[in-house]
Amino acid sequence: MSANNTTTTTGKGIVLIIAAAILWGTTGTSQALAPAASSPQTIGAVRLLVGGMSLVLLALSRGGLRRQVWPAGLTLLAGFFVAAYQVCFFWGVYRTGVAIGTIVGIGSSPVFAGLLDFIFQRKKVGRRWIVSTGMALFGSSMLLLDSRDLHADGIGILLSAAAGFSYAAYALAMKLMLPGKAAEDVTAVIFCTGALFLSPLLFTGDLHWLTIPRGWLLMLHLGVLATGVAYWLFASGLKIVPVSSAVTLSLAEPMTAAVLGVLVVGERLSGTAWCGLLLILSGLLVLALPTRVYRARIMRDD
Repeated sequence: MSANNTTTTTGKGIVLIIAAAILWGTTGTSQALAPAASSPQTIGAVRLLVGGMSLVLLALSRGGLRRQVWPAGLTLLAGFFVAAYQVCFFWGVYRTGVAIGTIVGIGSSPVFAGLLDFIFQRKKVGRRWIVSTGMALFGSSMLLLDSRDLHADGIGILLSAAAGFSYAAYALAMKLMLPGKAAEDVTAVIFCTGALFLSPLLFTGDLHWLTIPRGWLLMLHLGVLATGVAYWLFASGLKIVPVSSAVTLSLAEPMTAAVLGVLVVGERLSGTAWCGLLLILSGLLVLALPTRVYRARIMRDD
């Protein structure tokens, strides 16, 4: 593959992942606007069900999901971590707020992704990844310093960190399942498996909030856009970009969530927090706008 083609392909993967992260950044704010009768557990379960169904429809419309063999252990593991992420993320956001919950959850995931990438694929992260991730994580820490107007809950932060690990784990599992398969097929199978793990919540939780317009509109947004479309974009980009880089690029999510938390939910961020947002953006630019040599190296190492 020529250097120009490599650069163009890698750039496309980066754009796809950032677009997915922006859609994910709307999930915390969406929960904050959810009907009072809803709960983090039922929101996560219904989101996976709707998202899984939308991905299946997408896969079938493109002629996928026919006569394919799926690795049982890896598929179950990916589905489990997808399910764990939903519960941990929405519960963490519920306890500690949109901005902090999203920042801790996604901010911790690049570190976990780098470790998992090294342990299971023996891939070492480069200096540019270290600089980019360091800037983005430092920016996330500055956002956490803005705790005067936000509620920082210890259990909520732990739950958000667990969501970060789950995200890194299922991103790696998804990466391992993608070779030779379409992105929509892999995401459909993983998310339907995750929905099975959370299906008991659909029978034990209160779902009456889905009967009001705000409830089902919320689930259409979370299921179709923030899950179906977003994870199809993410998996398509993950075919090109390494797991560690993809998860770092996903830090566009807390940046989006923090801005929406201010503009939509009414949360307030200090000057320090806005500097943190600028650092996150700068860190993403370091990784998203690399030199041609670095882009070629990413493709070769992947």
